[in-house]
Amino acid sequence: MADDALDREDEQVLGEECPETADSDAEAVELDVAALLTERDSFKDIALRLQADFENYKKRVTAQRADEVDRATGRLAEALLPVLDAAEAAFVAHPAEVEPLYNVLLGELRKQGLEAMNLHEQPFDPTVADAVLHEPGDESEPVVSEVLRTGYLWKGKVLRPAMVKVRG
Repeated sequence: MADDALDREDEQVLGEECPETADSDAEAVELDVAALLTERDSFKDIALRLQADFENYKKRVTAQRADEVDRATGRLAEALLPVLDAAEAAFVAHPAEVEPLYNVLLGELRKQGLEAMNLHEQPFDPTVADAVLHEPGDESEPVVSEVLRTGYLWKGKVLRPAMVKVRG
């Protein structure tokens, strides 16, 4: 029994802390908590930045792929322009026989982004047409009097400039 009393006294002595030690322990815990919160916030900021960077990367790669597809299909459409020119010439010479083929070819290319430029009697714009002939006229500004070869846009950009005769 005496041993039990001594154990209880030792426990009381060990359990009792001096007020200075308790305050320093509490301050140390508060400092540790503050440091952990700062570190957590830092890691959270890093994670958010990485997530934003990755989203920007995905958008950039998607846009680059779309541009590459547009360029590749534009090259294919450009390669088909001589066929389209031949179909157009055949259509002018024999409209009844060639019209179905010409319309199908032109329709499919339009679905993909090809647009024929209608420049007849429009002001001459050297960014969309090449003037290969000139005739005098009374207009102050040059005007396209005849389209010698159709020009085409591919998704809004000039694929092939038109060859035109200009008056003015």
